[in-house]
Amino acid sequence: MLTLAGTRPPLLSETSLYELHHRARLAIKPGITGMWQVSGRSDITDFEEVVRLDKEYIENWNIGLDIKILLKTVLVVFRKDGSM
Repeated sequence: MLTLAGTRPPLLSETSLYELHHRARLAIKPGITGMWQVSGRSDITDFEEVVRLDKEYIENWNIGLDIKILLKTVLVVFRKDGSM
């Protein structure tokens, strides 16, 4: 089950390769959008950066952050920022 905002949904194939610090991103439900998606998405190719953004989201979560991410998502989609 996904939420509107959250961490990037993990691929089943990648979870078996997770190191201990990667597992923190599984602490909450993934979202349809999130920090990774509004921070450059396709431009961020380093998995460690994706994990860092997800951990930042988890550590700083509040309803205001979700609203900010949702609003930024609309802008990113219209501008086609970070898309391939």
